[in-house]
Amino acid sequence: MTDPLAQVIALLRPRAVFSKGISGAGRWAVNYTAFGHPGFCAVIEGRCRLAVAGEAPVILEQGDFVLLPATPAFTMSGLEPATPRRIDPHEMLSPGEDIRHGRADGPADVRLQGGYFLFDSPDADLIVSLLPSMIHIHGDERLATLVRLFGEEASAQRPGREFVLTHLVELLLVESLRASSQKHTPPGLLRGLADARIAAALRQMHGDPKRPWTVDALAKMAGMSRSAFFDRFVRMVGLRPMEYLVAWRMAVAKDLLRGDTLALDEVASRVGYGSASTFSTAFSRHVGQPPGRFARAPERLDPEPGRVRKADRPPELMRGKPKPRMRPPGA
Repeated sequence: MTDPLAQVIALLRPRAVFSKGISGAGRWAVNYTAFGHPGFCAVIEGRCRLAVAGEAPVILEQGDFVLLPATPAFTMSGLEPATPRRIDPHEMLSPGEDIRHGRADGPADVRLQGGYFLFDSPDADLIVSLLPSMIHIHGDERLATLVRLFGEEASAQRPGREFVLTHLVELLLVESLRASSQKHTPPGLLRGLADARIAAALRQMHGDPKRPWTVDALAKMAGMSRSAFFDRFVRMVGLRPMEYLVAWRMAVAKDLLRGDTLALDEVASRVGYGSASTFSTAFSRHVGQPPGRFARAPERLDPEPGRVRKADRPPELMRGKPKPRMRPPGA
């Protein structure tokens, strides 16, 4: 059976590029400006407070994991009141010693491993727009175990350390998205997957994107009337069914074009278009450039790991907002 969540993660192609130990003691507070890249924080021990722009403040405890798919501005602090010190996250990216906030000596009240990673997918901005702005997982034993392993590996200097940390971050990403899909989340892919009827339709679209799906056919797969299915899909996912289908087809098409091994008519066929010309028209309208030019475009990432050219960052990620969604005809 097709697993939409696994497919989305496979398309995102996450890779860890930076992580650093962070600790705090006594009175301390730091305010980070918006960053745009996916950020994460694993609480190794202790407690602290996190306030992300647009979200209710939360208390983080040992074993918790926080994922910010497009890291907006946020404030992190100890549990005692303190005036936040403003920090540009770009200044914290250089390798070096761990970061200590508040009292410099004595034991820490909280120890975290925080950092960011990049999504290699050319369509990551669209997928990120379908995720909650903050995913906070608390009380999940599997994630707590991964957080503990992550902390142990990060604090050691064993051979293969970076390789292990990279894959642990990938596992933390998968587990946090999986755990979040089981909870009440804002409209988006995770909320859709948590709804049994809508998830049935999503699995069909992901499993066979080339099929000429209609709202009627998807509603039948979900065991619902057309109108009830349409309304519920929009409420759960935040997009109309045909909007989501076109977006998913284009995400798959971009991935196929990046591979540079298939003829254009084969790519068109795999994503449900009867001819290369029809596909090219739809792709150009959705992406803003024809598929041939997209396939020939240089990589968006700089050769130096961990850096992204500012001019190439998707504008909606730089603003921390989802991009405007296109409305295909007849949706």
